[in-house]
Amino acid sequence: MRSLFWRILASFWLAIALVAGLSLLLGHALNQDSWILNRHPGVKDLAERWTQVYETDGEEAAQSFLERHRQRYHIDVQVLGDNGLAVIKGTFPPRAAAFEARQHGAGDPRGDDRGLPWRRLTTDYTSPTSDETYLFIYRIPRPELDAWHRDSLLWPLSALGIALVVLTLFSLLLTLSITRPLTRLRGAVHDLGQTAYQQNSLAQLAARRDELGVLASDFNRMGSRLQGMIGSQRQLLRDVSHELRSPLARLRIALALAERATPEEREALWPRLAKDCDRLEALIAEILALARLDADPGPVQQVDLAALLEGIRENASVGNPEQRIEIDIEPGIALFGWPDMIDRALDNLLRNALRFNPADQPIEIRAARQGETLLISVRDHGPGVEAQHLNQLGEPFFRAPGQAAAGHGLGLAIARRAAERHGGTLQLANHPQGGFVASLELPLKG
Repeated sequence: MRSLFWRILASFWLAIALVAGLSLLLGHALNQDSWILNRHPGVKDLAERWTQVYETDGEEAAQSFLERHRQRYHIDVQVLGDNGLAVIKGTFPPRAAAFEARQHGAGDPRGDDRGLPWRRLTTDYTSPTSDETYLFIYRIPRPELDAWHRDSLLWPLSALGIALVVLTLFSLLLTLSITRPLTRLRGAVHDLGQTAYQQNSLAQLAARRDELGVLASDFNRMGSRLQGMIGSQRQLLRDVSHELRSPLARLRIALALAERATPEEREALWPRLAKDCDRLEALIAEILALARLDADPGPVQQVDLAALLEGIRENASVGNPEQRIEIDIEPGIALFGWPDMIDRALDNLLRNALRFNPADQPIEIRAARQGETLLISVRDHGPGVEAQHLNQLGEPFFRAPGQAAAGHGLGLAIARRAAERHGGTLQLANHPQGGFVASLELPLKG
């Protein structure tokens, strides 16, 4: 992954390096003797050229060389030997030449030129042929040096300008690489708030291999989930209104009949009214149970799975004494979650199995590890479900066609929602040996 962090860090380091390098160049150009000696055309390579002329053609040729050089560059040159004496006459005035010789003899080859109309520079040069060392003393008039400084600074200033342009481009590209994706994310957030979010709106941004791409991928998943939740909530409201309308209509009809019925007929209607009221109350209780799964359940707790399953079996056996329920739990399982939520989910799975399981066959509950997850399965030996309807099971109010058993189609929806709140899944399938198996796959934590 091309991290945005490293991209920003590299950009800033490059900017710092460019500015630091150009600052050093400007500093040398402004006030360093070595910069002048290495770059001023009047002193650059002068020592080497003069030494070659002196050792090849003699003193007169070397003196003529310095005089021609002074006429061209207006720079005075004095050359001293190791003994501090002038090697040739040079181009300094006589008094200045004697002064330079005394300064060299006193151990101060630079002297102090502050306040003087010229800049004084010195450099040593050792001949590669004779191994003789010469001290070159230059006096450059300050007007001449200032004019050269102005011309020589054009290159550093140009380099600084180029650096500023490069830094501006780097900053622009970096800013665009951050702000443009954020603008897209802002638009996606707006669409999500208006419930008009399209999952492919961030597909291009999600393809990026940096933090913004990861953020877009996470936002896509979140948006898809929220859109799905909004759609399911709308569907749930439609289903709830439909399911509530039937018992309410029957109650209204029964009440209308009771108003015109004789006392004996009215007495016969009460059981029907009570039955419809009980069914309506059970339906509302399941709807509330499904809605509560979206509320904040509080901190996770360690779940005593054995005690929880045993309690569910005892409750189920009260109304179904003829049914046999077998429990097999792998020892040493540490499950963390919300016990009430898991209890409600497993209770719904067990009651769903009780509706279809024949009395002569046991209901099998198994709990075992599978890698980093816990698989709790509830199997019955009933007729199972047609394969084309398996994907729809777990949706609120969906009941497979042909089912005669009582129910509202919310039990599996409650179990699936509880599994999702734990970061797990609900798996529904027909058992290869017959019957139906519903399995909660929950992550093991702790």
